Amino acid sequence: MRITVFNIFCVILFSFFSCRQSANRLPVLTGNEISKVITKMTDLMIHDVTNPPLAARFFSYACLAGYEITAQNDSTMKSMYGILNKYPSVQKPDSIKGYDYRLAALLAMLETAKKMQPSGSLLSAYEDSFLDSCKSAGYPVDVIDNSKKYAVAISRQVLTYAKADGYNKISNFPRYTPIGKEGYWYPTPPAYISAVEPYFKTVRPFTLDSSSQFQPALPVSFSVDKKSEFYKLVLMNYNEGLNPSDSHRVIAGFWDCNPFAVEDEGHLSVGLKKISPGAHWLGITGIACAKAKKSFAETMKINTIVAIGLMDSFICCWDEKYRSNRIRPETAIRKYIDINWKPLLQTPPFPEYLSGHSCISATSAAILTDYFGDNFHYTDSVEVNYGLSPRSFESFQQAAAEAGISRFYGGIHFMDAITNGAVQGKKVGEWVIKKMKQ
Repeated sequence: MRITVFNIFCVILFSFFSCRQSANRLPVLTGNEISKVITKMTDLMIHDVTNPPLAARFFSYACLAGYEITAQNDSTMKSMYGILNKYPSVQKPDSIKGYDYRLAALLAMLETAKKMQPSGSLLSAYEDSFLDSCKSAGYPVDVIDNSKKYAVAISRQVLTYAKADGYNKISNFPRYTPIGKEGYWYPTPPAYISAVEPYFKTVRPFTLDSSSQFQPALPVSFSVDKKSEFYKLVLMNYNEGLNPSDSHRVIAGFWDCNPFAVEDEGHLSVGLKKISPGAHWLGITGIACAKAKKSFAETMKINTIVAIGLMDSFICCWDEKYRSNRIRPETAIRKYIDINWKPLLQTPPFPEYLSGHSCISATSAAILTDYFGDNFHYTDSVEVNYGLSPRSFESFQQAAAEAGISRFYGGIHFMDAITNGAVQGKKVGEWVIKKMKQ
């Protein structure tokens, strides 16, 4: 009888340690999975034709949901409570046990994106496929279920925070009407799309004191005097557009990132699929994290801070766009120099000053440089699926500078909007870094 009891005890003990070893052998989810979620969000933004500032808003809250779960389970990270403006103390449910926090973090990103993006329900198919792969890899059903419950609980709290940022009030504002005077922005061909996000400056920033905290230098004043500084800027764009070099064409196309691009085909206007500038920089973030072999937690942190920087940079930039409300090169050149002139790139539907890509690229480069160093070599293959060949860079600053000058090569920005945009963007990036290190 004693032997039987001993045998039973051994079997139970063996089973217990076998289960623990089996659980420990579960594949660990990596930072690459974070990039996959961001890519799926980007695909959906292309589907929904999401504008650049709004895309940054979606990315930031989705990343925050994943970040909070990671911070609650990794001692190297801390909550954004006390760091971001009016950010709540996100509570971890005590009743939920037996989860995988990395899985929960990814599901929280998806849960938040599904609720915020207009066609978010389409992400359910990706989530189902992802969870099926987790089951095949050996994740127990109860671990998956508990991770999902955890994700939903945190996502709800982040969504409540998002709802209070004021974006939902913008629809109640009066419809924006172009000023219609000389020197001011007016919709451009071929689609003549109305002004995009004229009230985005009213959205609550994450780290900024206000949308005008880093108000830039005044733009060069409009003038039709052929000896004026403004006319010189116009001529620079005009001459560049007459015969752009092959290298300039490649650079302009590489950083185009215009979700509103439209192509006329006979009597039809066809939308061209392109990602937003913020999506491009988050793609670069994923490439850098993978190359540097960053952990899941580090990858989540860096993506979240870049997304926060994108949001605040867009808020600053859009604050200035609708303050100065400056005419686009295409409008000025066609009216005052050559009615048949066309820019290399299609002009986006919002005022010219500042250059948005210059702003957010400088912000992203400042943040990424802080994490990876001044001379981080990488190859940008973010838009290979959209027919663009990869480009290699010696640093994030080099990439940001190229992104900025691409707007001049493309004929959609004057030079002072690019240089001053980069100055503003760098200030925002440095401010975000400072807030995160407090």
